[in-house]
Amino acid sequence: MLSFPLVDNTVFSQLVGFGHQSVLFCYDQETSLRAIIAIHDTTLGPALGGTRMMIYKTEADALRDVLRLSRGMTYKAAITGLNLGGGKAVIIGDSRTDKTEVMMRRYGRFIENLNGLFITATDVGTSQKDMEYIRSETKHVTGVPIEIGGSGNPAPITAIGVYFGIRACAKELFGNDALAGRSVAVQGVGQVGECLVRLLRKENVKVYVSDINEERLIQVAKKYKAEMVSNSDIYNLDVDVYAPCALGSTINTLTINKLKCAIIAGAANNQLADEEEHGKLLLEKDILYAPDYLINAGGLINSYSEIVGYSKERTIQLAENIYEMTRGVLKKSKSESIPTYVAANQIAEKRIADIKKIKTN
Repeated sequence: MLSFPLVDNTVFSQLVGFGHQSVLFCYDQETSLRAIIAIHDTTLGPALGGTRMMIYKTEADALRDVLRLSRGMTYKAAITGLNLGGGKAVIIGDSRTDKTEVMMRRYGRFIENLNGLFITATDVGTSQKDMEYIRSETKHVTGVPIEIGGSGNPAPITAIGVYFGIRACAKELFGNDALAGRSVAVQGVGQVGECLVRLLRKENVKVYVSDINEERLIQVAKKYKAEMVSNSDIYNLDVDVYAPCALGSTINTLTINKLKCAIIAGAANNQLADEEEHGKLLLEKDILYAPDYLINAGGLINSYSEIVGYSKERTIQLAENIYEMTRGVLKKSKSESIPTYVAANQIAEKRIADIKKIKTN
């Protein structure tokens, strides 16, 4: 969601400006576990955020990622009206070769020691099975299979939120939220990306897809009759919507100069490489940007529903409400002549400040 300049790559320099309550570094020699749990804010409730496992160039990069993502979760919970705080975790390593049951269970022990301050879920590089392993050591985990009392895979709910976010943007820009005949470029066809492609194709949308995994790309394109493009060419497409659904920072000075879309609305976190600079550039270029942490909040909604008592119907309804939330942000942005990300941030920050006042009085 947010980006911050770094003075250097030391650990404590990265913490300046983020305002986190606590950051826990988890190390276990036996399992080679190296993880960071970042708890940003618990004003609205316990910090909830997924655990991401991936290779980072440096440990400083991993720290920067978890700090940005966890702060984004605070804003995501606040703007969607959930009684949750913001947190996130990263495990440094190759999820395909380094991950083991013992490692995930050991990681679960670290979460348990936080006494409910942090609740985790799936993210890039982790699965429902991993959540099962973690659940063997702590109850503070969501996203476990439905068969054992969980809410299952959150990807379909996340995609529903993004889909309704796109429709809200279409309503604002075109005066009609019907998507039939529109064109959307979906970058990244993992679980969420594929679910979004399915929803769009049901609406007779012309869909272009790209992914770094060529086998996955071919499979999804063939299944939904979407047109394949390369990751580099996707920015040059003359489409109504660019939907980034992979990793963050794809919206930067270089790509903005290439973009021919009218709307940016996707599932990826931290889409703007630099929020202030690139949010302003999009405004100048008249590209409507749907704040990522708002329209991709379906996964968080799914996890929250599991905590309070899961109901599929209620969860879908909450995800569909992202339409009205997005409309509210867009109206505020237009009426106050401010970038959409600023409008969204102000709404989230006001709720946190209001609740904090109640707790301190």
